[in-house]
Amino acid sequence: TIGLELVFASANAVISPVLTYGLLIFFEKLFNITTDLTLLELSNFDRPLLRDLAQKAPGTFNHSMIMGTIAESAAEKIGANTLLARVGAYYHDIGKLISPRNFVENQLSEENIHEDVPPEESVEIIKKHVEEGIKLGQQSNLPNEIIDFIPMHHGTMVMKYFYEKAREKYEDNVDIEEFRYNGPRPNSKETAIVMLADGCESAVR
Repeated sequence: TIGLELVFASANAVISPVLTYGLLIFFEKLFNITTDLTLLELSNFDRPLLRDLAQKAPGTFNHSMIMGTIAESAAEKIGANTLLARVGAYYHDIGKLISPRNFVENQLSEENIHEDVPPEESVEIIKKHVEEGIKLGQQSNLPNEIIDFIPMHHGTMVMKYFYEKAREKYEDNVDIEEFRYNGPRPNSKETAIVMLADGCESAVR
């Protein structure tokens, strides 16, 4: 009897995790939810997107890691989902993988391409990383909860540096809406935290 019970217990120990993980993917797709297990998998730095970010855009990768720590701490203080905030911060700037040198944190030399192009062109270059990030996220089958962080971490904020540069160049004859991100604005505590963390980290740096 003891031997038979041990066989059943051993079989249960093997089969239960297999069924759990197998069915978990099915239920996530069916009910459009993202569990903590999926978020933990996405936080692994060996995931293709994060590995590419570390190799091709190390400045952005470092920025994202710092933001993950800030966002996690802030989420804990207000009772938000700490894991979602941290993982969302890791992936918020993946669009910079396409043209990393267009962003100051990845420019190893003193050369900055934005010094040689009109401010309105710089705005289009900067905005593009949001669109490209969403495409990369969809191609990599990231959950919608994570993809939301890509456009929402900028919301509808104005790129003030380029807006002021354009005002100086065109003598105030500038439409501020052309220097605004397309949004949408954050729709959750976690996306709002990452938006604030992005502004704070950039300002401090």
